Amino acid sequence: MIPIADVAQKAGVSLEFLEPYGKYMAKIDLGIRKELGERKGKLILVTATTPTPAGEGKTTNSIGLSMSLNALGYKGVVTLREPSLGPVFGVKGGAAGGGKSQVLPFEKINLLFTSDFPAVSAAHNLLSAMIDNHIHQGNQLDIDLRRVYWPRTIDMNDRSLRKVTVGLGGKANGFPREDTFVITAASEIMAILGLAADYDDLKARLGRVLVGRTVKLDEVHASDLKAEGAMSVLLRDALMPNLVQTSEGTPALIHAGPFANIAHGTNSITAIDVALRLFDYVVVEAGFGADLGAEKFINIVTRIGGFRVDAVVVVTSIRALMGHGGGVLEKGLGNLEKHMENVKAFGLPAVIALNKFPDDNADQISTLRAFCTKRGWKMEVSEVYAKGSEGGKDLAKAVVDALGQKSKIAYTYELEDDLKTKISKVATKVYGARGVVYSEDAESDIKSLEKRGYGKLPICIAKTQFSLSDNPKLLGRPTGFDVSVRGVDVSAGAGFVVVYMGDIMLMPGLPKEPAAVNMGLDENANIHGVF
Repeated sequence: MIPIADVAQKAGVSLEFLEPYGKYMAKIDLGIRKELGERKGKLILVTATTPTPAGEGKTTNSIGLSMSLNALGYKGVVTLREPSLGPVFGVKGGAAGGGKSQVLPFEKINLLFTSDFPAVSAAHNLLSAMIDNHIHQGNQLDIDLRRVYWPRTIDMNDRSLRKVTVGLGGKANGFPREDTFVITAASEIMAILGLAADYDDLKARLGRVLVGRTVKLDEVHASDLKAEGAMSVLLRDALMPNLVQTSEGTPALIHAGPFANIAHGTNSITAIDVALRLFDYVVVEAGFGADLGAEKFINIVTRIGGFRVDAVVVVTSIRALMGHGGGVLEKGLGNLEKHMENVKAFGLPAVIALNKFPDDNADQISTLRAFCTKRGWKMEVSEVYAKGSEGGKDLAKAVVDALGQKSKIAYTYELEDDLKTKISKVATKVYGARGVVYSEDAESDIKSLEKRGYGKLPICIAKTQFSLSDNPKLLGRPTGFDVSVRGVDVSAGAGFVVVYMGDIMLMPGLPKEPAAVNMGLDENANIHGVF
């Protein structure tokens, strides 16, 4: 690794706007935007086909693509989400790349990094504490204990916290009531951190957070509790993007960490905005497949951030496609086909990146290439894991060529559409569903939200990442299925309506043998077992 001041110099960040966190990490003061002028860079969105539980190397290829662009003489950067401790200690592992295509320092990024996640957790739980304290101190707002919507949070997979009872132990400990926990990556505060444009916007969004209803069904927001000021104080440093380096010493920005199957799944607007002012090419990773991260980036993030997308990279692997085909590659190719159709429907030029694994054979690659060629799709093999930037140069060249094509975002729905129309358009156009089935609770939720003025917000659908449908067992390119909406909620501060499909958990659990059991320190305090 090289000193972070040298990385900043490569990026064009003067020391005046650099706040170092040790030797190899730093935050960038948002005041730099006044010095940099307008956005100049082209934005490259990296998405994927439907993943396996282990992931398909999307982060590794996003990092590798940025390194390859730099190796070809372009000024490029990758912008990524911050890893959550839940997956790190669970089954999926971290989100800092792998092999010769990583962001560094690897272990620190995958663990507590610059404390952005703890800051989000603290701001979230401060609001939780202020709600219960307000009720304990006389409840002047007349909050209905049965209608407190705001949960608590922790950045860890812990199924025992999904449903809890708080306030036990007598009068001095408040009023007993049912409560829940969500993982920090699913917190609305994390979404707000990712979507806030500046400090004024951050405070305004925090104030709009809906925490509950009164006995007369009036809404209660964080601003009614006068909580937004203190919450913004906790998030002051967290709103600044983090600067680190890739395994080849090129700059990388890592910031915010909303999950894509639960939340909107991309790094922050502030990080992307700063990157577009500093660099010619900005690589942005969107979580999971194009039905999740990419759809939400197009329909939510670009609208809020005022971004355009110039090209898309769709990462896939032989392993994933064979998994979707029951072990037969040809049967799984429909999954890639649907994701590519989605990207084309967004109005964007695309390149397919085959993330090559050691056991991929030439016949399999030829089959995939022939499938792509027949449909007029550009495909390149990526070997950035094994070879670093050298293994991604062909992909980088293809992406630069794609950037020369016309692109104009075609949204899946209009904001003026009602909520059911928005849900139906995403379900039928993006997932390929036949229709949408609503529970009685969901029907009631939608009527209530539209009556209360939330009907014109974009939607953020929470569903499984393992299928184009809401059923993780429907692999490949399923057809003739309906999706089920079991509930609808509003993240008023973040600025979107959350739609819950299928059996999606806001608080995951650890697996039978979590990754945590293989982690530790040696006698010199070197970390091992983090992947």
